[in-house]
Amino acid sequence: MTTSTEVRTIYRLSSVTPTPEAMLDVFDAALLDRRGADVHFPDLIGVPAVYITCGMESTEASWCAPMARTTGIEVTESVRRTAAVLLLAVDGTVYGIGCDQGYRLIPDHLKDKRFGLSFVIRQMDPAMVRGAVSKTLGQARTDISLVPGGAPVPLLGIRDHSRIVRSLGGYLDGVPLTRSRYSRGKAVSAQGGCGLKIALGIEPGELISDLRAVAAICREDVPHQELEFVDRIVPVDDSPTTEALERALDERLGLPADERITVAAPSDHQEAYAEATTYLTRINSTDARHTDGFDLGYVLERARLTPSGRRLAVLREGTVTLARDRRARAVDTLAVTDALSWLEAEVSLGPRRFFLLDGEWYEVGVAYVEESRAAVAALLPRSPSVALPAWDNGESENTYNNRVADERPGWLCLDTKNITNPLRSTDQVEICDLLVPDGTLVLVKRAGGSGPLSHLFSQARVAVELLQESAQVRAQFTAKVARLSKGKLVLPRDFTPKRIILAMLLKNRDSLTPESIFGFSQITIAQTAKALAARGVTVEVIGIPEGGTESIPLPSLGHPCGGDRLSVPDAGSG
Repeated sequence: MTTSTEVRTIYRLSSVTPTPEAMLDVFDAALLDRRGADVHFPDLIGVPAVYITCGMESTEASWCAPMARTTGIEVTESVRRTAAVLLLAVDGTVYGIGCDQGYRLIPDHLKDKRFGLSFVIRQMDPAMVRGAVSKTLGQARTDISLVPGGAPVPLLGIRDHSRIVRSLGGYLDGVPLTRSRYSRGKAVSAQGGCGLKIALGIEPGELISDLRAVAAICREDVPHQELEFVDRIVPVDDSPTTEALERALDERLGLPADERITVAAPSDHQEAYAEATTYLTRINSTDARHTDGFDLGYVLERARLTPSGRRLAVLREGTVTLARDRRARAVDTLAVTDALSWLEAEVSLGPRRFFLLDGEWYEVGVAYVEESRAAVAALLPRSPSVALPAWDNGESENTYNNRVADERPGWLCLDTKNITNPLRSTDQVEICDLLVPDGTLVLVKRAGGSGPLSHLFSQARVAVELLQESAQVRAQFTAKVARLSKGKLVLPRDFTPKRIILAMLLKNRDSLTPESIFGFSQITIAQTAKALAARGVTVEVIGIPEGGTESIPLPSLGHPCGGDRLSVPDAGSG
């Protein structure tokens, strides 16, 4: 059966005029000549296009010579790499599709670095993320998360005001592409970063239709609520600020090296970085320096020897070639990057802190307030899953919790029903105030300030960590639940919570809203929710009416209790 689609990586090119002549000018003519490239101008039903094909050098495989020395057996095997790239202009926008090594023929500075990411945060199912690549400002660290079966965004731990997401992969929500018409109900996946790796139509008409659909999604759709945080941290686009930062960094590059300039692998070349065994660095020189790894000292030395005002330009013009062995012939080359993209540098302008990352400037903390508010707002649903009765004035917390449990079939009051702390046998730990039949932990607090809430949030984290990490705590807790419920509520012996409800009554507040929560508590509750989400536990925050107000009817939750025995699903069932 002939396939109708092919998985390809497409790039959106910036500042390229949508004509065949301008698209041809994108390429390095000398490089094409050396490769013996053929230039074609295909007829794609009226769409301007340029198609470049070439073969890389055919040479002896790099393992032949060293293995001959090891085994004494001479074996010669050849390796040949190819390259092809198609540039086409659809509705005034130029796209590039590379085959094999073809992506290397497209200059990196022309690639829209957020194109693929922009698509996936609008079209990907936030509950089925299969992988993510992110960087944290100031740590020179790249984090790669892989979940082949897919997982919710919170479980990946990538939502943070100082974390820059470079790539996301996962399953798509009913994407209107050619593959969807032939997938017969099968999930369609994509990987988006600088480029977009996705199945596209092979026939010219279907390919162009798919590109138009992708463009429309990027232009018209809004990001999924759970993924919109990705768009909150963007490079500095203020020219005066950027110019001031580059002047300051240029000056620093002329001084002896310090810890404010470190090395960070370019986000777009993680695969090449993982495979490379040799680096060829060429900066303001015709000769390349060969090393086993990226040589930060050499790069900074070459910059320091450059006249003031030219140092950043020299690093942008300089190249770092990643290859598989020291011969570094064309066939062994994995990637060619500019030298500046390997540096992470910190520069301050007055009280403002900035970092250079992947050749772009980012301001530290610029998304902190917005991201914290959004995180808190996400915890307070418009329609809470449960509603608790009013808390009467003068009523103690223990009395209130017992009353709630008495009024709700199947609920169990565990307030003051503590277990032994495994870290110190003389100490006791309270896991929760109320336990819902479906295994949800409910923690209750009345607060007139941030102090009691801080205790509430700490209790939630401690409860989850102990239940997840200590078999002793799980055994004690499940046994206590069975005994106190007189066998009506039975938890699996390996029980770990999947959901926590933080129920709070804030004194002198008409209702619980993100704005009514004390400022300090907004920060700590956001941190608590992120920490628990990384452990696979969802958090919901609900308000408790103050005494005298009418309580809201309880929505259905969990299983009816009555006098029947209740069983919670095994922890592994989710």
